[in-house]
Amino acid sequence: MLKKSNAVYRADYLGLIKNFTTHEQQEVLNTFIKFSQKNMDLIEKCAWERNCDPLLWKEMADLGAFGAHVPEKYSGTSLDELSYALMMIGLEWGDSSLRSNASVQNALVAYPILSYGSEEQKSRYLPKLATGEWIGAFGLTEPNHGSDPGSLETKAVETEGGYLLSGSKQWITNADIADIHVVWAKLNGMVHGFLVEKGRVGLTAVSMHKKDSLQAGHTGEYTLDEVFVPSENLLPHSAGLKCALKCLNEARAGIAAGIIGAAMFCYETAWDYVMERKQFGTALAAKQITQVKLADMATAIAQGLSTAFHLAELRERKVADFSHVSMLKRANTQIARDVASMARGMLGANGVSSEYPIMRVMKNIESVYTYEGTYDVHGLIIGNKITGYAAY
Repeated sequence: MLKKSNAVYRADYLGLIKNFTTHEQQEVLNTFIKFSQKNMDLIEKCAWERNCDPLLWKEMADLGAFGAHVPEKYSGTSLDELSYALMMIGLEWGDSSLRSNASVQNALVAYPILSYGSEEQKSRYLPKLATGEWIGAFGLTEPNHGSDPGSLETKAVETEGGYLLSGSKQWITNADIADIHVVWAKLNGMVHGFLVEKGRVGLTAVSMHKKDSLQAGHTGEYTLDEVFVPSENLLPHSAGLKCALKCLNEARAGIAAGIIGAAMFCYETAWDYVMERKQFGTALAAKQITQVKLADMATAIAQGLSTAFHLAELRERKVADFSHVSMLKRANTQIARDVASMARGMLGANGVSSEYPIMRVMKNIESVYTYEGTYDVHGLIIGNKITGYAAY
């Protein structure tokens, strides 16, 4: 089984965490690594049973994971960008579902309210989200529109006192349990954000059970059948698809860092295994091919961690371009995918055993590699920025 010492620092071959972060930032990472370590058995149980225990969310909320970018006056913790990145690494070291929950709550629900909402909306919703009293969901993806959100079909029609929303959303984290949904719909042909509270007549949400990834978290879909949304629940500054895309950009930044936590977990698991496992009279770690693979994994993680730190610094200075985020989301999910694959192979048959949960991590990475923009779509975003030609 995975040992609980040096869980991240051994995988950080260049010593980036120790040498390029403050003591306070390291404490953020240590807090969430300890959370993941302590709850590993529960995480495994949730993944096996395909259901998340709300105790995990409560503890995450108590640790400040749900209000990381929310100002203190709204009960948030207002972390700096590097601390936020380290928090995501610590959560994803445990499971991508945990980091996904924090990403949704912070970047996809709290962020649009903070950025596009009224003061009344901020005061009403942000404290509930930051403390975990309410769980949020972000409704952009539809059954027929994933990579092309601008073609979404969900519509809002003005009516007395508000709007009627009709349409459907799919692959929505927490859709089936959310207390508040940020729903993106076209009003008079232009995309806007609406706050739809749980229990609205015509809102029907269900869990998506037939999935083989992110099994320790909730993923769902929902339909809106002329759901009435009062006028005060329109996000007043959310006109245009660019507003929804800015939310995705926030989430992708967390992914770019967090996914390196998953890679570190795989490295640590493989290191423990090859140091102890003996074949042909010696530890697997003494074999040339094993050492080359460990070197390749450590190098890839160093590259991903370095760029994640650099992106955090660019974001702290407010100079990060959306294509910078795309580049690192794209590159680092590929790094994690490669590291997980190498780790699985190094464990041989045990690589598919839940005692060494590489397969759980590998399956999670496939979702992270795909959502918030696929590898190829992010390549097109970067290519568009380089050439000036949109090739979508």
